[in-house]
Amino acid sequence: MTSPVPQVIPCVDIQSGRAVRLYEGDPDRETVYFDSPLAAARHWADLGAGFLHLVDLDAATGRGENRAVIAEIVRELGVPVEVGGGVRDRAAAQTLLDAGVQRVVIGTAAVRRPELVAELIADYGPGRVVVSLDARGLEVATHGWAEGSGVQVGELTPRLAGAGLHTLIFTDVTRDGTLRGLDRDLMRQVRGLWRGELIVGGGVADTDDVRLLAEEGIEGAIVGRAIYEGTLPYPVRL
Repeated sequence: MTSPVPQVIPCVDIQSGRAVRLYEGDPDRETVYFDSPLAAARHWADLGAGFLHLVDLDAATGRGENRAVIAEIVRELGVPVEVGGGVRDRAAAQTLLDAGVQRVVIGTAAVRRPELVAELIADYGPGRVVVSLDARGLEVATHGWAEGSGVQVGELTPRLAGAGLHTLIFTDVTRDGTLRGLDRDLMRQVRGLWRGELIVGGGVADTDDVRLLAEEGIEGAIVGRAIYEGTLPYPVRL
């Protein structure tokens, strides 16, 4: 018996004020899909998206930030969004949450400063905080995916569960933006390591990948290139 149809969450990656997708997370290998991130977000909202995943790539790589653009999307669309990229301290998280972001996505800081996750959950509740573990295999990558941390996903998941985390995002960095499809074995391993809500990314290409998620009991996927280029029709119907 399979799970219900997983939620497909459109992703809007923002770099230099434009909506882009990166190949394997490389900021120098971008494809621009919309000059305006607001136009990209509105496109998916108009197609029925009930939730959006925004990534501030400039903040993630230390090249700047796009908070004004993000605030405009929140203000203009009224669709719940989560935001990741460069959320490495309390001030950055608070700025986004105060701007109306539904939940913040903690990446590098979950590895380097795990106490931040517990503090934010205690202050804002588990519905406002998500952790994203972006990995090559099961080794977590940090600082905009540029560095290997030497830390395994399985070392972090018990600690995150103990901090009260409800939702985990796992991204397969080696497949992100490639349309290569999901790695079933890796998805199954991560599902075994995390029993809370699991949202995955990296390589989703078509409806077969969405069916794979349902078969493995994974609640959702963050999808970019596949829905921008139409290899996965959106809204998704199996």
